[in-house]
Amino acid sequence: EVQLVESGGGLVQTGGSLRLSCAASGFTLNGHTIGWFRQAPGKEREGILCLEHDDGDELWKESVRGRFTISSDNAKNTVYLHLNRLKPEDTAVYYCAAQEYLNYCTSAMDYWGKGTLVTVSS
Repeated sequence: EVQLVESGGGLVQTGGSLRLSCAASGFTLNGHTIGWFRQAPGKEREGILCLEHDDGDELWKESVRGRFTISSDNAKNTVYLHLNRLKPEDTAVYYCAAQEYLNYCTSAMDYWGKGTLVTVSS
């Protein structure tokens, strides 16, 4: 079964850092376009990163660009989202997602994790 599992969320203070993991099973994650999304309380889900499979281009949401980075461990079929200099407005459930075939992200990616909660205290 195709599965994505996020982990690494938690409670941190403003200015702190977290590393979120997205572990895939049932398919090879690095063969896909990968997206990270988040949904803050009372708000719609928003995309914060699209890693395009065809050229590896990283498309970042302006509000997180320069603070968040991505890395991967292909042997573990896992990608990591590094959250740095966190702000209260970063509080959200963070989701990873993967897309077959397409070289761009949409709001309806093929595969989604269940999310991991990041809470940033002020």
